Amino acid sequence: MSELAALNVESIAWSECTLRLWGKGSKERIVPLYRRALEATRLYIEEGRPELLAQAKRRDPATGPHPLLISARGNRMSAAMLRRRFHMLATLAGIPADIAPHAMRHTFATDLLEGGADLRSVQELLGHASLSTTQIYTHLTPDRLKRAVAQAHPRGE
Repeated sequence: MSELAALNVESIAWSECTLRLWGKGSKERIVPLYRRALEATRLYIEEGRPELLAQAKRRDPATGPHPLLISARGNRMSAAMLRRRFHMLATLAGIPADIAPHAMRHTFATDLLEGGADLRSVQELLGHASLSTTQIYTHLTPDRLKRAVAQAHPRGE
């Protein structure tokens, strides 16, 4: 959540559909954004964010950085605030209250691997320095293991 809280409007490269993140140790990484996520972000920046600033009777500074996610008071949302908001929205969506935002990273990594992404790409997307850390995030399902044997072993069929 700290990476999300640290995002600025300037972190988005609109024409490339990418987001610039700063991870642990001030390590920069670029991640792709789905068009749908990009459009939702654009709508928030053009309509939702200005409304929050107006309600808070605040203005954006003339020069950056401009925090992407702001509170009703017009301040940058902290990681703790984002976690609380996540749990509130999860409850409204009927998702179990004990689900953690971190579980989304696990699901993201597993979905990528299930879809055929290589472990090195998943490592880069998650911002891990070590491949062994990425392996902790992955969940190899029996179906995936069966497919791996079928595809890679000479007698896998």
